[in-house]
Amino acid sequence: MNHSDSRINPRQLGTPRGIKAECQGNSYKFLFAGGSYGGALTSDDRKNRNKPTRGRKKSIFEAYMSKEDVSAGLKRGELIQGPLRINPKKYHEAFIPSPDGHRDIFIDGVVARNRALNGDIVVVKLLPKEQWKVIKPDGSDKETEAIHESDVPEDMLGTCLPRETMKGDAKSPDVIIEAQFDDNDAEHGQDHLQDLLGEDIKKLSLDTGEKVKAVGIGRVHRTKQDDVPKVNDPKLFPDKFLQRTAKVVCILEKKHSRAATGFIKLLADKNSELFKKCAMFSPVDHRVPRAYVSLADCPSDFPSRPEDYSNTLFICRIVDWKEDSNFATGQMAKSLGQAGEIEPETEGILTEYGVDFSDFSSEVLECLPQNLPWVISSGELAKRRDLRKECIFTIDPSTAKDLDDALSCKQLPDGNFEVGVHIADVSYFVKEETALDKMASERATSVYLVQKVIPMLPKLLCEELCSLNPMRDRLTFSVIWKVTPEGKILDEWFGRTVICSCVKLSYDHAQSMIESPGKVFSPEELPPVSPQHSIDEIQQAVLNLHRIAKHLRKQRFIDGALRLDQLKLSFTLDQESGMPQGCFIYQYRDSNKLVEEFMLLANMAVAHRIYRSFPEQALLRRHPPPHTKLLNDLMEFCDQVGLDIDFSSAGALHKSLNETFGADRYSEARKEVLTNMFSRPMQMALYFCTGVLEDETLFRHYALNVPFYTHFTSPIRRYADIIVHRLLSASLGTSPPIKMEKDAIQLQADHCNDRKMASKRVQELSADLFFAIFVRECGPLESEAMVMGVLNEAFDVLVLKFGVQKRIYCNALPLVGFQFQKVGRKPELTLMWEPERPEQEAVSQVITIFTLVEVVLKSDGVPLKYSAVMKRPGSE
Repeated sequence: MNHSDSRINPRQLGTPRGIKAECQGNSYKFLFAGGSYGGALTSDDRKNRNKPTRGRKKSIFEAYMSKEDVSAGLKRGELIQGPLRINPKKYHEAFIPSPDGHRDIFIDGVVARNRALNGDIVVVKLLPKEQWKVIKPDGSDKETEAIHESDVPEDMLGTCLPRETMKGDAKSPDVIIEAQFDDNDAEHGQDHLQDLLGEDIKKLSLDTGEKVKAVGIGRVHRTKQDDVPKVNDPKLFPDKFLQRTAKVVCILEKKHSRAATGFIKLLADKNSELFKKCAMFSPVDHRVPRAYVSLADCPSDFPSRPEDYSNTLFICRIVDWKEDSNFATGQMAKSLGQAGEIEPETEGILTEYGVDFSDFSSEVLECLPQNLPWVISSGELAKRRDLRKECIFTIDPSTAKDLDDALSCKQLPDGNFEVGVHIADVSYFVKEETALDKMASERATSVYLVQKVIPMLPKLLCEELCSLNPMRDRLTFSVIWKVTPEGKILDEWFGRTVICSCVKLSYDHAQSMIESPGKVFSPEELPPVSPQHSIDEIQQAVLNLHRIAKHLRKQRFIDGALRLDQLKLSFTLDQESGMPQGCFIYQYRDSNKLVEEFMLLANMAVAHRIYRSFPEQALLRRHPPPHTKLLNDLMEFCDQVGLDIDFSSAGALHKSLNETFGADRYSEARKEVLTNMFSRPMQMALYFCTGVLEDETLFRHYALNVPFYTHFTSPIRRYADIIVHRLLSASLGTSPPIKMEKDAIQLQADHCNDRKMASKRVQELSADLFFAIFVRECGPLESEAMVMGVLNEAFDVLVLKFGVQKRIYCNALPLVGFQFQKVGRKPELTLMWEPERPEQEAVSQVITIFTLVEVVLKSDGVPLKYSAVMKRPGSE
C-alpha cells in the first residue's frame, strides 16, 4: 500500500459534490458508488437541517460545550454524563444510563449523538419535555433501551472461554475450544455478552395497561383553530409513560478506539475534485461513520481496478469529524485480506477493540531473567515455605499452557484436611514501575480467542517461569486452610511458598477419578506423574477435594449465591488449516466445579486480608445489583407468562430458576431461555479501590452474595491480580508497601475494567466469527429452538444445539399470511403456511413465548452472515 504523505484537509470535506444528498419525507440518504449511507431523519435532524447557513458552510453538528461550562452544568445537575451505547441493529438510536437506574435516556439520531462513538463517556443535555418519547401500550416492538454489549459480569457465570492452549478467562463468548474455571465464572449469574439480538428485555415484555412502546414525538404541533395538542403530546402524560431524550454536548473520554474494519469504494461523481483525492471508507460496524480517506493511502491500482478490492478488508482510523461534515475523515492503516477469512477478520476485531497484539519490546524483554535456565536462588528459597515434597497438582484444559493455580489436599491425623491453593508468584518477576510492569498494566489482561491467546506477559513468563508446570520448582503464593470434611474452615494461612507440581491433570482426568472412585488408574491413562507421589495418592486428593467442594458449593447457594449457566459452544479445529470442523455444547462438570470452589474461597480470603491491612488501598471487585428498569421488565414478563420467580435477591432468583423446572426436554429448554433472559439485567462486576468508595455496602458482590471479593488466582493473565499479590505480600511484611496511592489504584482499576470489557467483547466476536464460518463450511445446520421473544413481524429464538440467538422474520418464510395479537397479555403470532400442494389448505402455527420450533441455519452468501429459517411444521 502506498503510504504517501499526501493528506486530506478535513476542513475541505463536507458533503462532496460527487455525493448527492436525497431527502424523501422523513428519511435521507447519501448516494454514491456502490451504496448509500442512510438513517431515519429524527426531529432533531430535521430541525438542524433547516438552520440558517453561517458563512460558507452550514454546521450539521453543534459545537461542543467548553470544559468549564460542562463542569458547571454537571455540578448544577443540568447535564448528565454516562457511557454511550449505540443500538447495533438501529444505529440511529443511542442511549445513556439514567442516573436513577430507571429507563435509559434516549439520544435520537446521528445529529443528537454529535459525533460520539459507541462506548464513549459523553455529557448530554436533556431536551424539552415536549420532545420526550411517549410510551404507548400498542404492543409493537420498538425498543426503549439498548442492552449493554458486555453487561453480565463474568464473575457470576458458568461460562468458559474459547481457548486452545490456554486456560479459560471471563469465558463469555458463545464458543469455546476447551474451557476451564476462571474465578470470574462464579462471580456472576452469567457472563453472557449480550448478543445483538437482545437489544432489550423490553421487546420480551408483554404489554399491560402500563406497558408502553416508544414512539417518536418530535415537536408539539398545535392547530391554529383550537390550539389543541396532539394526542402524543408528552405534556399530557405522566412521567411513567415518558422516556427522556437528550443530545450530546461534550465527549468527556473517547473510549472507542476510533479504529474500524471495512471496505473502500470510489466516490460517485467522477468529475468532482474530491474524486481525484478521496475514496469512501465504509465500516462493517454501522455505528461507526463512513469516512473520506486519501486515495494516496489506498492500493495504487485501486482507482483503476476498484472491483479487485470489493471483498478486501481494510483498517481505518477515524482522525477527525468536523461540525460541517456528514462524514468523518479517516486514515487508512492497512489492508487485512479477504473478508470472511479467519486471520484478517481476527486482526480487524483486535484492532477495533484496541487490543495490543504487537511483539514485546526489547526494553520489556530486558526485564526478564537473562541467565537461562533460570533456577530459584538459595536466598529466595530461605524466605519461603518449602512445599516441594507435598502432593500438589494442577487441573486445567488438556491443552493449557499458562497454569496459574495448583491444588493440594492432605488428610490430617484428626480427620480434618489441610487444603492448599497455590498461585503463580508473578509479582516476583514483574516488579513495580519497570518497563515490564508498565506494559502489563496497559494490556491489563490476556485476550483469549477461539484459536489463540494474546498474552499479557511474554511467553517466557506465562508459559514457563510462572506457569506451574509439572516436575518444575516454581515460586507461588499460597492460601492454606485447615478444614473439616464438611468444608468448615478451622484455620487459615497466607504466605510465599515454593512448590513442585507432581502432575498436570486435565479436567477429563479429574472427572474420570470423580466418576470412578474405585478405579485403579494405570500410568498410561494419565500424564507423567512425579516418582515421589503415587497415582493413588493423587486420586485420593482429588476425591477429597471433590467431597469438600460439594459441601462448600451447597453452602454457598444456601447463603444466597446466584449462578446462571448458559449454553456454551466448543469447537474442534482442523490442525492444519485452523478451520472449525465440529462443534458441541461444553459440559460444565464436577471437575470444573471443584476448581471453582477453591478459587472462590481463595479470592474471598485474600479480599478480607488485604482490606483489613490496607482499608484505603485494597483493590477489590464489586458486583452491583441488577439494573432496576430491566429487572422490573423481567419481573413483569415472568408474571405475564405465569412463572413464579422470586427476584428479591440473588439467592432467591437462583432457587427459583433451579427448583421451578422439571427434567424433561421441554423444561430444560425453557430453563435455558430463562437463564438467558435473567442474565440481561445483570450489571458488570467492577474492580475498584476501597479508598475511593466511602460506603462499604457498595463493596458487596451481588451474585456471590458476599461483602468482599477480589481476584487473586490468575496473575499470569490479569494485571489486577498482580496488584492484589503485591498488597497481600505487603500485608504479610514480606515486601514493602505498594507504591501506588489510592487514586492511582482506582485509575488502574478503571483501566482494568475497560480492558476486561473489551476483552470479553473480542472473545464473543471471535466466537461469532468461528460459528459463522462453521455454518458456511458445514451448514446448513438443523436444530431445535425455543421462542424467547415475539414481535409484530418477527420472533427471537434460542437455538438449543448451538446456544446462539437468532431473529426469524415472517417475511422470510413461505407464508400465506400472519397475524399478531395479544391473548390476555401474552403476545402471539399466528403463521399461515403456504400449502405444499395446490389441493391442500394452509397450515396454521401459533408462535408464543416458549414454543419449540425446528430451525435451519444457512449461510447468506455474504461473509460471516447467516440466517435462521424455521422449518414447516410437520416436515422431516
